[in-house]
Amino acid sequence: GKFSKSRGVGVFGDMAKDTGIPADIWRFYLLYLRPEGQDSAFSWSDLMLKNNSELLNNLGNFINRAGMFVCKFFGGTVPDMVLTSDDKRLLARVTLELRQYHQLLEKVRWVAESLGL
Repeated sequence: GKFSKSRGVGVFGDMAKDTGIPADIWRFYLLYLRPEGQDSAFSWSDLMLKNNSELLNNLGNFINRAGMFVCKFFGGTVPDMVLTSDDKRLLARVTLELRQYHQLLEKVRWVAESLGL
């Protein structure tokens, strides 16, 4: 059914913490499931399925392929990175955007706390 804090239906922060499931798994699943204009549905079986198939299998496959690539083409050692001026400009822009993003998140948190939310 639909989550309802007043009726005690759903999984809430304290309950999620008590499950022993690491916070990063919850973060992954909630971002994966995030609504795009409609309500989203939570189920324990879907959490397990997405964790195993999307997160573990895909991430594990990516790490395995990256490791094999490094072994095959670079003798098992990741070479030093040499940044071009374009790379440095991109990193500076990304850093600026992240700072602005964090500032906006802090403003939202401050407003929410001010309103008692």
